[in-house]
Amino acid sequence: MQVYNTLTRRKAPLQPIEPGKLRMYVCGMTVYDYCHLGHARVMVAFDVITRWLRQTGLDVTYVRNITDIDDKILKRAEENGEPISALTERMIAAMHEDEARLGVLRPDLEPRATGHIHEIVAMIQRLIDNDYAYAADNGDVYYRVRRFAAYGKLNNRNLDEMRAGARVEVVDTHKEDPLDFVLWKAAKPNEASWPSPWSEGRPGWHIECSAMSTCCLGETFDIHGGGPDLTFPHHENEIAQSEAATGKPYVNVWMHAGAVRVDQEKMSKSLGNFFTIREVLESHDPEVVRYLLVASHYRSAINYAPASLGEARRSLERFYHALDGITPCQGEVEPDYAARFSAAMNDDFNTPEALSVLFELVREVNRLRDADMPRAAALAFELKRLAGVLGLLEREPAAFLKAGAQALPLAEAEIEARIEARAQAKRERDFAAADRIRDELAALGIVLKDSREGTRWSLEAAGD
Repeated sequence: MQVYNTLTRRKAPLQPIEPGKLRMYVCGMTVYDYCHLGHARVMVAFDVITRWLRQTGLDVTYVRNITDIDDKILKRAEENGEPISALTERMIAAMHEDEARLGVLRPDLEPRATGHIHEIVAMIQRLIDNDYAYAADNGDVYYRVRRFAAYGKLNNRNLDEMRAGARVEVVDTHKEDPLDFVLWKAAKPNEASWPSPWSEGRPGWHIECSAMSTCCLGETFDIHGGGPDLTFPHHENEIAQSEAATGKPYVNVWMHAGAVRVDQEKMSKSLGNFFTIREVLESHDPEVVRYLLVASHYRSAINYAPASLGEARRSLERFYHALDGITPCQGEVEPDYAARFSAAMNDDFNTPEALSVLFELVREVNRLRDADMPRAAALAFELKRLAGVLGLLEREPAAFLKAGAQALPLAEAEIEARIEARAQAKRERDFAAADRIRDELAALGIVLKDSREGTRWSLEAAGD
């Protein structure tokens, strides 16, 4: 299996530290608001990666943290006039609802920052003891960036260039160097805090992940993942903290998912093109959204737009139409399909290439369904089995094809009545009347498909 490593900027064979087992940590959400499409991208990407790693026989321990103490959380709780815990618990519950609707499996461990304050304080103390950190007279603790010789290796950044950029920032007189970053923040009056040797305070964002990941997976583990915006400074700082504290390599492979763009623009609240997962799922089938996220390679940027969602729905309809009216049954299938699917997934989780194999299976199912139903049923079984690895095609075809019935232009009973009227017209050889009924339904976005088993219908995707 070849995996791209952000650190080395190339693909290389995946070699777990412990044969047969793999330990993976992915940076999770800061729970002050509902999850957005960028979060969905990371959720689904690493869900597919985890599913495939397990499919190959690896015993995977998947950890995805929750940041439940942060400046944004404090600000939002104050704005809402509610306790921090009430805000974070509500947002965590909403996150779990969103990921479940997208078919994302829960991680094995989901550590929270507030549950690991002891480990965070202990790691900061180790950094102070190793002369990589210092306590300032205001109660904050900072990391000495220049003390870590390899700083910048993940992002290929030069310290002098970073120093030049830091000069334009507001000067923190408590720092020894403008590049230094905070490990522990002294609490302001009435602010959430925990005791420490330096002050009543709370951890900085970066140290949380170093402490939680090494606590759950050990001082060196196999894979660390996250979104595209985390490589600097968050992951760069994690490496510096962790390796300075332990004296060991932190992570073997770094993996980062691609960004989400909206109509080819960066998604941001300032541009008014920012969408939460639940906003999107109000008007789009969750499996369509998942397919859109899976159809691009996990490292590629995704464009979220009505046209791309319409294309995703049409692709899924092709799959479900092929399965409709067939009872998948395990049988003899040439190993070529599974072998090529595996080859694609083993090449840095190349989901677009894996989906192309599934489309070949669809064509074969459609070609054989009237000529050789047993073989078509065996191919349909293989189609569902392989698609299931991607978290797709796990519903009954009719359930998907008729999804969105609440937005139908006609009641379902009326649609069925018109289909029957069309069938009667055809029996009476009144083909003009039959065509007229089909055209009337098509004008309403209701597409008919005839087969030996009868006529099936589906609602045309929005924007088609």
